[in-house]
Amino acid sequence: MPKIETYREFWPYYLREHGKRETRALHFLGTALAIALFAAAAYYYDWTLAFGAVISGYLFAWIGHFFVERNRPATFTYPLWSLISDFRMFFTFLAGRLEREYRRHGLQ
Repeated sequence: MPKIETYREFWPYYLREHGKRETRALHFLGTALAIALFAAAAYYYDWTLAFGAVISGYLFAWIGHFFVERNRPATFTYPLWSLISDFRMFFTFLAGRLEREYRRHGLQ
C-alpha cells in the first residue's frame, strides 16, 4: 500500500483496519479502561495507574488486531494518527454515529 499522506486519507484506512465488530469492541474496552485509569491516576496522583492506562489501551487493541482482525496495527506505521483515530472511533461510537461513518466511507 502506498504511504498515506494526510489524515483525511488515513481515517477510512483506519476504519477498514477495524472492520470486525469484535476488534472494535476490544478497542472500546481498552480505550474506556485507559480513560478511567488516566482519570484515577490524576485524581490519586498515582502515576502507576497511568502506566496501566497505556498498557490496557494497547493490549486490548493489539489482541483485536493480531487474533481477531489478523492485521498489523496501524500504530506501528502511523502512531499519532492511530491514537487520534482510536479516540475518534471511541467517541463516534458513543455518539451513535460509528455505523454511519462506516457507510459514509463505503465500508459496510
